[in-house]
Order: sequence, then C-alpha cells, then structure tokens
Amino acid sequence: MHIEHIAIWVRDLERMRKFYEMYFGATSNDKYVNSSKGFSSYFLTFPQGGPRLELMQMPGITDLANQGFTQYIGLAHLALSVGSEDVVDTLTNRLRSDGNVVIGEPRRTGDGYYESVILDPEQNRVEITV
Repeated sequence: MHIEHIAIWVRDLERMRKFYEMYFGATSNDKYVNSSKGFSSYFLTFPQGGPRLELMQMPGITDLANQGFTQYIGLAHLALSVGSEDVVDTLTNRLRSDGNVVIGEPRRTGDGYYESVILDPEQNRVEITV
C-alpha cells in the first residue's frame, strides 16, 4: 500500500500549478474540467516519484483559517524531497529572492532532517527537505 495522491483545494488553480512546476519541477496533466459542477483540477507528478499532488478548484468551497504562520488541526504541511542539502539551500534562497515567504530557514531538525519551510502562494506550508 502507498499514498497515491494528496489533494488541495485552491483559489487560483493556474498560479498554484505554475508555482509547483517552476520551483519543484512538477509536471501537470491536462486540466480536467467538470463544467456541470464548476470543478477543475490538475494532477502534478514530481521528478523523483512519490505521491502526486492534485490541485482542485470549485466555486463555493469554504476557506479554512489557514494563515501559514499559525498551525491548525488537519493537514500540517507538504514535504518535498529535493535530493541534497545544497539544493535545499539554493531553492530556499531562490524562493525568497522571488518574493516567497520563508518561515523556517534551512537547518537540521532534532529528528535528523535537513529542511527549510516556505509558504506556497496560498499559504500552505511546504517543507523542502533532502
């Protein structure tokens, strides 16, 4: 058994797709549209494999109180492995210089991970790890 995909409701489907493609090398499928429900989605596949990420949009979906800096019960973060500590550092700096919010500088955690934490365009926490 394995996790096949994780889904996130988003406000701006195209912006979120471009973010994960640009910074994490994700490849998107063709946009799926169910016009009767107003539902649209993309499945993103990452170069190193693992579960896919489904980005979904539909009118009437209620916003969570997700503010990025504050933690809530539920999905806490998405962790994406980039292969090395150097890539963690380089990508974190690139994201910062492009105007994205870094809320956790690159560091070795108590459980042995080397990671940084950024917010995606819709304030979801993304751990960038080896």
